[in-house]
Amino acid sequence: MSEPSRDGRRQYVNFTFYKVDPAWRRLPAAEREQGKQEFSRTAQDYAGKMALLPYALTGIRGDCDFMLWRIGYELDPLQEMSARLLSTGLGKYLSVPYSYLSMTKSSIYLVGHEHDAQADSRGRIEPGQHHYLFVYPFVKTREWYRLAESTRQGIMKEHIALGHKFPRVKLNTTYSFGLDDQEFVLAFESDYPEDFLDLVMVLRETEASRYTLRDTPIFTCVQRPLDEVLNLLGG
Repeated sequence: MSEPSRDGRRQYVNFTFYKVDPAWRRLPAAEREQGKQEFSRTAQDYAGKMALLPYALTGIRGDCDFMLWRIGYELDPLQEMSARLLSTGLGKYLSVPYSYLSMTKSSIYLVGHEHDAQADSRGRIEPGQHHYLFVYPFVKTREWYRLAESTRQGIMKEHIALGHKFPRVKLNTTYSFGLDDQEFVLAFESDYPEDFLDLVMVLRETEASRYTLRDTPIFTCVQRPLDEVLNLLGG
């Protein structure tokens, strides 16, 4: 789902990862169910204010169990929603080991490029079209920004061309400069994890890879309805 564009305004993008306390699984079944329903109803209250996509990570990573990908045009509702979720019966047993904040922005490297016609190059992303999502924060070295603009453009041309060899992987690039610790948050959508694995291997060999300072942790997320995501928490 994606909220409609509002006169070209840029979107706030948030990836919040949650970990459930094992003590929650030892609660009576009725109390666990009530907490899950309360969490789900609270999330639904914000359906008209932002796009909300739930993803399960249970059994995939040990440090988080699920993730909410939220996209909207105002920052305050994201904060308000988070506070309300954590005050629910389930939320009282949740911690947030990772949370990344970013915004959409047109890429300078796609000027004159055929992707200019896509929504994400105009400061708007339309997520949720694929079953899997691969997310990671990204930071470039300071040396990258000292290169001439023409040099960076040439390096990125190679980078983009290689990406075209994997059409079943969709990239959503969002920007965190001044908003969070990382510079970018990259979110790749695909129905084929093997394509993403091969893409990452190929990109390691590019000139642009020399200027990567950090691109971890990496999260493999499985899109499911929120009720299913919460049921996978166990108990």
